[in-house]
This record gives sequence, structure tokens and C-alpha cells, in this order.
Amino acid sequence: MSTVTATAVRPTDAPVRDHEHRRDRVLAVAAVAIPTALAAALCAYEISVRSLWLDEAAAVTIASQHGAAFGAALAHDGGNMLGYYAVLHVLIGAFGKGALVIRLPSVIGATLTVCVAGLLGLRLFGRRVAFAAGVLAAVSLPLVYWGQNARGYALMVALISGSFLALVIALQSDRSAGAWTAYVLLMVAAVYAGLEAVLVIPAQLVALLWFRHRVRPFALAVAVIAACCVPLAVLASNRGSGQLFWVPAPSFTTAKQVVQALASTGLQPNFYTDTGSALLALTAVVLLIAVGRICLMWSRRDQRRAAWRPTLVLAWLVVPFALALLESAFAQSVFQARYLLVSLPAVALLLAWALLGRESPRGTRIPAGARISGGTQIPAGARISRGARIPARARISTALAVTAVAALIALRALQLAPAYGVSPENWRAATSYVLARADAADCVAFYPLDNRMPFQYYLGSGAATAPRSVLPAAPWGQAHAFVEDYATLSASQVSAVRSRCARVWLLTSHEGTVGGPPISRLNYVRLRTLVAALGHEYQHASTRSFGTAKTVTLTVFTGAA
Repeated sequence: MSTVTATAVRPTDAPVRDHEHRRDRVLAVAAVAIPTALAAALCAYEISVRSLWLDEAAAVTIASQHGAAFGAALAHDGGNMLGYYAVLHVLIGAFGKGALVIRLPSVIGATLTVCVAGLLGLRLFGRRVAFAAGVLAAVSLPLVYWGQNARGYALMVALISGSFLALVIALQSDRSAGAWTAYVLLMVAAVYAGLEAVLVIPAQLVALLWFRHRVRPFALAVAVIAACCVPLAVLASNRGSGQLFWVPAPSFTTAKQVVQALASTGLQPNFYTDTGSALLALTAVVLLIAVGRICLMWSRRDQRRAAWRPTLVLAWLVVPFALALLESAFAQSVFQARYLLVSLPAVALLLAWALLGRESPRGTRIPAGARISGGTQIPAGARISRGARIPARARISTALAVTAVAALIALRALQLAPAYGVSPENWRAATSYVLARADAADCVAFYPLDNRMPFQYYLGSGAATAPRSVLPAAPWGQAHAFVEDYATLSASQVSAVRSRCARVWLLTSHEGTVGGPPISRLNYVRLRTLVAALGHEYQHASTRSFGTAKTVTLTVFTGAA
């Protein structure tokens, strides 16, 4: 029998119980609604200020295609984000491709992620954990950044969170057909929003350690998910691993980037602050406390059954991380911060549970058979009086936990605030710069050809005065989806360009790296060869960069030799 240290006990009659139930419902709704509203506000703020970057422009260009061209673009991208592109295709067809329109699905995705994380926390751990987890998730640099990005990551994370909530309901409910159906639909939709969503399915299997009687419906659900994802598997197989050529093998640098993103302490390429180290240290300490509490629950027979709740959340964090490492070690590397965003809500839930996972002593229901300090048995359904005296140790522990949560939220906010409106790849500025200075006799070239897409997005009505495109050699009236196209010019083609173009404006970004994977190094060599050939044909070259990460490089070749 458990023992409760309290000085007053109040039995609950029907009117009081009804009042308390209404109050509990209101507080539960507020625990989820307030963080959800905060997430919506944080994602909507300055949503159009940041310039589109290469991948966003690719998403818009792919989604803007029609008919066979749309299907070919989806196939060339290996089926990744196929469902997201379909949603974007409908939105662009109905409302155009303004920044607000193309980023709206991600805003909704990030907001729903916080909402569902709160609902999951409420069902697993109670409203205090739900509220804290929701706020921690809302004030997360990676979630807000991708929530303001025309990519499928935020929507994918929301669908993954929904699948965990549906799974928990299905496991706990006797009439669970609807919950299993919701789980299958949400998990399939998550995979169609991002292939890396499959990493969470093995983590969900951990729950079967406690719910062995649910093995059959769980196996059936996973089989249906696999069958629904066969088209994606075919597309990914046909595309091969070439689309991930740029992902380096796991290293200390990539591991650091993954950890920083999951802890919301920073985000590549350059969203880092001086307080990030303090947040990382505090996050690590609290997560270790969570692991310690889970181990303690496993070691105690009376708590072992309840340990499935935090264990499932811990598996949500650890299993995808481990699987990504294994995949990267023995096959194509997928160990990237953006791919492991699948575990982002799990971190918020673990942090909140580690600190606030104990029910508040005042006003909470006492289990049947419990006794007060004098030994008198308490009637089942009684509650500790809100006027009861709480031991000093419990008050100190609660105060420290609340302080730690507040510190985590404040430190997260310090990472998030400076990121607003910052453009690591400022294609808006680069396009404006070229249009303001280029002449009719000038030409523009892009390496890789993908860079033409963000340039063309910001070109808008300026296409009539834009310099002629020679790499690729295509008129501005065509919006072709270039995906990882590292085509270049031969020596004879460069000579032909010199005879037609007074100046050449070469825009490069994501051109490969010297120390990257083999294909990435080869792509970089191709760029250096192109630059050398242009330098041979023109007397002068000047270079400038755009964006806080200096990712977009503009080289102007002048004075034909």
C-alpha cells in the first residue's frame, strides 16, 4: 500500500466531483491549446521575410508542373515528399506560388506537431507534462525554421506524432478498429511526406513488450503500411541513392549537427548563438535524468508496467538515431539533421516528463488503499485537500523542476529569436543584384542547373530584361524542374559563349565540396574546370556572395579576350 503524507483529506461528493471534472477538462484543453496557439504565432511571424533557398525553389518548380511533366519530376526525385508535392500542387493551382501560400502547409504541420505532442503528453503523463512539452516543442528553432519552409519536413513530423497518438489509443482501447485505421493512414501519409518517416516504425514496436495481445493488429497495420508504400519503394529504387550523393558519412561534425538540431540548440548552416552550449548541457542533463527514471521504473516491479509510456517516447528518440547510423555505416548515408527531425517531439516530451512527470500533491486523486501519515485508510476516490500542507522537500523539488523548464524554454527562445528573417541563401538579393546591373548583351549561367529555379522564382516580370541563360540554354518562359543536374559547358561551348556574351554572370550554390563524398568532389572539380575555361576566355573576374552563410556565389566574367 502506498503512503501519502498529508494533513487533510476531503471526500468527493457528486457536485464537487462534477465541478472538478469540468475544471480538469478546461485545464486539459488549455494545456494543449495555449502551446498550439504559440506555435502558430511563432511560425506565422515574418513567414515571408526569409528568401527562398534552393530546395524550396525546387519544391515549388516541381509542384508547378502539370501532367506528364509533373509525374516525371516526381519520379526523378525518387518519390521523396510525393504526398507533399501533391498538396503543394493543389495550393499553387488554386492560389498561386506566393511565399505565404507555399509555406502555409509547413506552418500547419508545425502547429499540429505541437498540438499532437500536447495530446500525447496529456494521455501518457498528465496535463503539466502536456503543457510543458507543448511549449518546449513550440519554442524550437528547428521546428519553427522548417515550419517556415516550403518543404515536407514539418508536415511529416506532424503526421508521425499523430501516428504515435493513434497507436497509444489503439493499444489502450478495447474497441480500437478506428484507432488502428487512423494509425495506418497517418503513418502512410507521413512516409509520403518524407521517406525517412519509416525510421520511427521500429521504435513503435517497443510497445509490444507490454501489449503482447496487440501483436496481431499491429502486424496487420504494419503490413498494410508496407503495401501502401510499395509505389514509393519502386520510385526510390529506380532513382537509386544518387539523390543522396551529397550526404557525407557519419562523423563528429554530422553527429554534432544532429544532436544540436534535436536539442534545439542550433541548426546548420549558421543558426547558432553563444547560449547554445548552455542549452545543450542543460538538455543533456535532463535527458539523463529521464533515462535514469526509466531505468528505475524498470527495476521496480510495481512500476514496470507503467514504464511503457516513457520507454516508448525514449525509443522514439533513440531508435531512429541508431537506425540512421547503421544505414549510413553499411549502405547510403542518411545521417543528417533534417532526416532525424522525426524524433524532435520525443525530446520535448522526455524533457517535460523528466522534470514534471510526478502528479502535483495538492488536489490530486489518492489511490484506493492509501493511508495518511497516522495510518488511517483513505476512502477510494478521495483527494488531498488543496489546503493541505506539502512537505518542504516536495516544494523544493517542484520549484527546481519548474525553474529548469523555464530555463529550457528561455534558452530555446534565445536560439530562435535571432533566426527570424535571416536568409542563409539569399536568392532574392542575388536575383535583384543581377537584374539591376546586367545589360542586354550579357549572359547568365548556373551551376548546378538547379540554381536556375530560385533565380527564376524571383525573376517574375523581369524575365524580359534578364540576361540570356546559356547554362542551361533555355528561354525564361520555360519553368523546368532541374534536380541535381551538374551539367557544364565544354571548351568549345565556352568559346561560343564568349563570342555571344559581353559578360557572363555565373551563379553557383551547392556546387560540391573538396572533402565531401566522391560524387560531391567530382562536381566541385567540374565547377573549377568551368571557371578556369571562362577565365581563359575573359580578362577579368569578380566575385561576391549572398546570404548569411555565403552559400550563393556570383562570379562576373568581363572583358572578352
